[in-house]
Amino acid sequence: MEEQRLISLKEAAARFPISQSHLALLARTGRLKARKMGRDWFTTDEAVAEYLADTELRSKDPYKRKHG
Repeated sequence: MEEQRLISLKEAAARFPISQSHLALLARTGRLKARKMGRDWFTTDEAVAEYLADTELRSKDPYKRKHG
């Protein structure tokens, strides 16, 4: 993640269809590649896109509604 431009989770939420609070949960639980600097989390566009593309990882989402 060093060579890629870090963005705040707020900025990532504005770019992708996922909320800032959910990105923070993913960062805290290690499911999103992110780095905490001070009290704020930072990630990359690539890390968020990678998470969104990984259907297996997303299927384990505790907030995903279960139908049936």
